[in-house]
Amino acid sequence: MASTPVEVMKTLLANTASLSTLETLVAQDATYTSLNYNHPSIQKILPYAGSHPNSGPRAIFDTFATVNKIWSQEHFEILSIFGSGEDVAVFGRFTYRSRTLGKESTSPFSIWAKVVEGKVTYMQFMEDTWDTTATFKTGGKSTYKVFQDQEEFEV
Repeated sequence: MASTPVEVMKTLLANTASLSTLETLVAQDATYTSLNYNHPSIQKILPYAGSHPNSGPRAIFDTFATVNKIWSQEHFEILSIFGSGEDVAVFGRFTYRSRTLGKESTSPFSIWAKVVEGKVTYMQFMEDTWDTTATFKTGGKSTYKVFQDQEEFEV
């Protein structure tokens, strides 16, 4: 059994496809936040996105199961992991390839987790969602206006 909060997170990230392992590492009432708190447009593309209060290990398991269903994981690398008390920070990069279109995305990721008495009670996962969702985009442009003195532009 993992003994420090950092070891708990290392074990969790190495076993995201094992619900039984996640159940030993994640509190039953843990909250998992993936990419944002609540963004219905993103949830149409990535149904696991958003905050999942008190959803426990199942929310983390279901997220990674969906990720593996819609992308093939070409690379996943933890670049740095460290902790202070109950807080753990993880930084890394991954490369995913969409199974529908074969498009590839390499994105940085970050995780903030709270580990209390050997169990994850909160986990927040962030990535470059603009780039990862683009692996499913088949067409169309969006119009933006960022600065008051700037013209609109399309991307």
